[in-house]
Amino acid sequence: MDLRELAIEFTTAMAGAAPEARVPTCQDWTARDLVGHIGQGPRWVAEIIRTGVPTPPPDPRDAEPGPKAEWAGWVVAGIDELLAAVAGAGEVWTIVGAGPAEWWVRRLRADLTVHLADAALVTGVPYAAPTALAVDAIDEGLDLLTTPGLATFPGSRTGTLALHATTGDRWAITSDGSTWSHSTADPDTTLSGTPQDLLLVLMRRRPVDAVTVIGDRALLDELLTYSF
Repeated sequence: MDLRELAIEFTTAMAGAAPEARVPTCQDWTARDLVGHIGQGPRWVAEIIRTGVPTPPPDPRDAEPGPKAEWAGWVVAGIDELLAAVAGAGEVWTIVGAGPAEWWVRRLRADLTVHLADAALVTGVPYAAPTALAVDAIDEGLDLLTTPGLATFPGSRTGTLALHATTGDRWAITSDGSTWSHSTADPDTTLSGTPQDLLLVLMRRRPVDAVTVIGDRALLDELLTYSF
């Protein structure tokens, strides 16, 4: 599923949301704010790619998605604007340093994969992330987690936390958030579940009891508190 298809799925899920409905997993956002974020983000990135000038992320509350009937078209138009800017672009600014413009497509795809869960919570529609998307969103999230300066850990716990997916995918994360790998080494804490459940627990969209936890629970609590 590509970024545009994800955007369409998101707007379909949000069709049943009242604009002022609260999004319980997104601080004090309303449904309109969530739509604003999804439509505003790609426009913000497209402008950075076109101009080469990085600017602070915009506030979703400042977005103008229009009346609810126009939300779907507005969101998809933002994705199209981004994809047009990415096409033919070379190295651009990203939040982790200079990189290919396609970096932003992956970043927004991972972001949308998680925010689809938020949409499902608001409207009560089923949520099912394709396995490949959930796996890549975990990879991408761990890349961000281990980028110096993007997350700060207190260092009160030491050890390795592992994610074991039912698909056979494996991840290992050091407790200080400095490194991760597709490792099968013996961890201090292990989370086991589907890729979707592992992703949503890491992103605090589902409670920890949605997966199986073995080992040092405090290591997991610290990771969830200071990272995603």
